[in-house]
Amino acid sequence: MNRVVRGSDGREWTIKANLEWSNPIAAEEFEHDVNGGAGPGVVMGGVLLFLVVLFVIWTPDEVYVPPWLILLLIVAVLFFPVRWVLHRPWTVTAATPGDHEENPPETWVGVVRGFYDVRKEVSEVARHIELYAEPDMNGSLQPVE
Repeated sequence: MNRVVRGSDGREWTIKANLEWSNPIAAEEFEHDVNGGAGPGVVMGGVLLFLVVLFVIWTPDEVYVPPWLILLLIVAVLFFPVRWVLHRPWTVTAATPGDHEENPPETWVGVVRGFYDVRKEVSEVARHIELYAEPDMNGSLQPVE
């Protein structure tokens, strides 16, 4: 996601949102971000897939399997991977090269989780830049030196 916004002071800001495939750890979150990795999820997904395949193979020919049951099995197998992708963290960056007279270059960075929350955050940052010439200091983006 890329968006170019002109601030109220005339500077052009570039707002970018990039999907992170690994969890970025901030200093204040370090002690709370302990997990077992992706191993348990992969094992449980494999077990679920194995049980679904076993269910299909062992079904006798005389049994009528309704289409809604097949659809329900597909949804059950795809639920957690789709949820995982939709809740990945995104790094949102708002940067301006500044101008040579009075405004120095600035970069603001923050992490937002979830696809829909990222779209909302990018819209809010763009609106705040248009009104106040910089992102919201109380928002998820913070200035970087």
